[in-house]
Amino acid sequence: MIYLSQQDPLIARLIDEEIKRQQEGLMIIPSENHVSKAVLEALGTVLTDKYAEGYPGKRYYAGNAVVDKVENTARDRAKKLFGVPHANVQGYSGSPANLAVYLATCEPHDPIMGLDLLSGGHLTHGWKVSATSLFWKSLPYHMTVDGHEDLNEVREIARREKPKLIWCGGTAIPRAIPFKAFAEIADEVGAYLAADISHIAGLIAGGAHESPVPYVHIVSTTTHKTLRGPRGALVMVTEKGLQKNPELGEKIDRAIFPMLQGGPHMNTIAGIAVMLEEASQPAFKEYTKRVVQNAKILADSLVTHGFKLVSGGTDNHLILMDLTPSGPGRGLFLHLALERAGIYANKNTIPNDPSSPFYPSGLRLGSPAATTRGMGEKEMKQLAEWIKRVSDHIANVRMPADKEARQEVIKKFKQTLEADSFYSDLQNEVRELCLTFPIPGV
Repeated sequence: MIYLSQQDPLIARLIDEEIKRQQEGLMIIPSENHVSKAVLEALGTVLTDKYAEGYPGKRYYAGNAVVDKVENTARDRAKKLFGVPHANVQGYSGSPANLAVYLATCEPHDPIMGLDLLSGGHLTHGWKVSATSLFWKSLPYHMTVDGHEDLNEVREIARREKPKLIWCGGTAIPRAIPFKAFAEIADEVGAYLAADISHIAGLIAGGAHESPVPYVHIVSTTTHKTLRGPRGALVMVTEKGLQKNPELGEKIDRAIFPMLQGGPHMNTIAGIAVMLEEASQPAFKEYTKRVVQNAKILADSLVTHGFKLVSGGTDNHLILMDLTPSGPGRGLFLHLALERAGIYANKNTIPNDPSSPFYPSGLRLGSPAATTRGMGEKEMKQLAEWIKRVSDHIANVRMPADKEARQEVIKKFKQTLEADSFYSDLQNEVRELCLTFPIPGV
């Protein structure tokens, strides 16, 4: 970063600090990953200079001969990788991509269904603080006590309310999504079925998770997470979707542009194209197998250490720890304590969480980034042991029921983290391990 260091030393220094944090720490947040050097190079090119409103062959500016080829390459690669007839690669991120699905399939205030956020769904699937619940009638379904989608509830709501759109997928689902069962319900009531595969898209591309393509009408996904690409989005229409509505692909495209967005980020689309090429290689298929293997090893190791997991384990890259045996709100404390030691997980709600979403009782873990670095069984078992040590170290910490008392306890807890040599010693252990597994791209 020679030029950046000269032009803006502050930003250059902050980027170096982030590189150091990633290299010396362990990212186990399931929605994070490390991109390749090739993807980073594509992102930092003159393609960022080009304004390209519209679509290939139908732009509103001159000079698009090259970027048309870039976008067409990304679209073709997405269609081939996922086996779909239509793909839009312009979405800035997952949320506007999902909003485009609504605009292509629903009228204002139509009933829609999605997994409740506290059960593992996403904000854009109709959660009450999202604009999606303001513009459409949201009818959430939930997880069962054993951590699976409550298909009986889905069927009951769908038959009663006749939703226009049903979402499957979410952000904290450790088990395989039953796409076929959702399709049977959606087909019965005449609803569009959209699969948000943002978390598992890479696993699907690599054959480590069943594809929703034969069952759903629309597939949306972010392009980072398990795909290891830049932060963008894909919205894809399946053959089944075109059979239901031959204009569905055109409706998706119009929803992205001009209804929601202006000019696409061509440097990001180039990065997406590079990622899609990487994801089509045999090495990526092996990577996704290792992601699932590592997650299962980590899950089994946590259970061996006495931890409770939502659904008892995992079928994919994601583990959701149920920490209620140690008291409600425990997820926040373990999240903060692990971060102090250089282990980055995230607090998360669990089904039927007795605590507030701001002080959840779960911890969400994932294996994608660690697997990208080359970690395997030995490191997953070591990670579980570290989590156990940290959990035991804070065993006496409890979340008060009183809101004012909560803030004081959290404040004091954060203060003790900085002064406690236990975390400094553990951070040194984490750093020593992580430095033997360099992050790609830097």
